[in-house]
Amino acid sequence: MQLKIYNSLTAEKEIFKPILEGNVGMYVCGPTVYSNVHLGNVRTFLSFDFIYRTLTHLGYKVRYVRNITDAGHLTDDGNVDNDRFVKQTRLEKLEPMEIVQKYTVDFHKVLDMFNLLPPNIEPTATGHIVEQIELTQKLIERGFAYESNGSVYFDVLEYNKRGLNYGELSKRNIEELFANTRDLDGQGEKKNPQDFALWKKASPAHIMRWNSPWGEGFPGWHLECTAMSTKYLGETFDIHGGGMDLKFPHHECEIAQGKACNDAAPVNYWMHANMLTMNSQRMSKSTGNYILPMQLVTGDNDFFEKPFHPSIVRFCFLQAHYRSVLDISNDAMIASEKGFIRLMEAVKVLNSITPYDTKQSGFSLKEWKDKAYEALTDDFNSPILIAHLFEAVKYIFALNDGKETISTADLEDLKSTLNALIFDVLGLQTVEENNNEKLDQTLKVLIELRNQARKSKNFDLSDQIRDKLLAEGIELKDGRDGTSYVLN
Repeated sequence: MQLKIYNSLTAEKEIFKPILEGNVGMYVCGPTVYSNVHLGNVRTFLSFDFIYRTLTHLGYKVRYVRNITDAGHLTDDGNVDNDRFVKQTRLEKLEPMEIVQKYTVDFHKVLDMFNLLPPNIEPTATGHIVEQIELTQKLIERGFAYESNGSVYFDVLEYNKRGLNYGELSKRNIEELFANTRDLDGQGEKKNPQDFALWKKASPAHIMRWNSPWGEGFPGWHLECTAMSTKYLGETFDIHGGGMDLKFPHHECEIAQGKACNDAAPVNYWMHANMLTMNSQRMSKSTGNYILPMQLVTGDNDFFEKPFHPSIVRFCFLQAHYRSVLDISNDAMIASEKGFIRLMEAVKVLNSITPYDTKQSGFSLKEWKDKAYEALTDDFNSPILIAHLFEAVKYIFALNDGKETISTADLEDLKSTLNALIFDVLGLQTVEENNNEKLDQTLKVLIELRNQARKSKNFDLSDQIRDKLLAEGIELKDGRDGTSYVLN
């Protein structure tokens, strides 16, 4: 099956054709480490972890680069006091690199908790100051940038005058933007309000500063990704990913910088993960509709009735396509927990199935596998893949009940495929908890009591045990190998 990827640049699904056959160069914009990673960030990075896992599973050799922004993230090019690191340094009364270290450790801890694979390379902005200065010099030499009062800006108007299109990714009409703001042209250091900083002059109070041909300063936000992606993946590479919120201006600026420097589009496939909402509202500290990843896992919050294992959270996230808005709520998490438990129970049950080579099964394993991989290769459609996994789950429980059969070869194939898709591709992990062990022991006792009641022909007691357990969401299954249970 051919892999198809939705390209944000063309707004179409395209057949994936890597630059070097069998290899993939993928760059994903990483965190700005001035605060704890939030749940929306986790959703984005988890989406690209799934994409990375899928590409690897499909046989590609992937070089996955995800950066750490540890300097120069300005919220407003015109005001160096809006540097997020400067603000947090003052708030916590720590050195900038203490802030960086503190929140980089938090970032890695959270992603490890959700079983994200590390990238092949994780470069930092501060580790690539030289490369950013060199790119800035090249843009000045080529007439795409200008120095102003110790700062350097990318000239968006000049870029468009040369027949290039600033706004091609976000589908913005830059000519209209210029027309609406032309009364501001010439004010401040910029020639045009749309111009963005490549290098900023450091004020006397600015702690993070480096020497440059234009004086002491620090890099703008957008240039770091161009510097690092081209260094490790080349002037043009296969996939660039990030959150939907980065499409403009960050990724738009990356395209402009790449084309202006190298006369070539920097990326062939742009991919964007959509946002995360909670209780159908945007997550925001200012409104109070906000929760940290660790609070969801520990249960230390006012939104969810109980804590949820990281693998259950991961399962919930993957039930929405990466390009769709994902809304989490207490009901959604409870439903995901039930689905996750049933999926893991099926994996457990599958290991105890006895094959029957002489009987024909009504379940076509080949057709099921084809559908599963069709979902996987159709722009990484995790919710459709999960739906097909539950078709296999239904079949597994039918096998356990003696209502279906499977050959030895198909049984081994099903085990192998299911384990690969659940654990390697979706990245789920089994949940081993003492509570589950105690539940197992308790239910074994109840099942034994029910069996004794049935032997004694005390069917009222037998049915009462079964019905009371069913009312609590525990369904007993009577099969040829005995009685098992399923959590519904």
